[in-house]
Amino acid sequence: MAFLDFAQPLAGPQMAVGASIVSSVPATDFSAQEWQIVALARTDGLRSLRGPGHFARLRRWIFGEDISLALASDRLEALRRLAVEAWHKGYAVSLSGLAAFRAAGFSTAQLELLLATISAGRTARGRRSFA
Repeated sequence: MAFLDFAQPLAGPQMAVGASIVSSVPATDFSAQEWQIVALARTDGLRSLRGPGHFARLRRWIFGEDISLALASDRLEALRRLAVEAWHKGYAVSLSGLAAFRAAGFSTAQLELLLATISAGRTARGRRSFA
């Protein structure tokens, strides 16, 4: 029986071609920081996608506090927003979220990887074991 290690990138006959293949393949994985953003987005509610509410605006008006819950990087914020939507809605994410994700520089392969990973996480979260 044959074994293919899909965890290794390009672990097949393409490896004989050399590094030129590896450099021409677009990045389809996320960095450790980006995976951390996806994991943290699991606990965020859909409310975090909207702007500040009445209470936050009142608190800012009274106390002068300006608390921003958005990430400093626009790229990471687009990833967080899409991940929050995907954790709550699955594949039914908004077109504006997809457009912002693509505008932030992420590829279609990364979009597919993100949605598939979150879908698997949602499925695993739904199963309960009482044994």
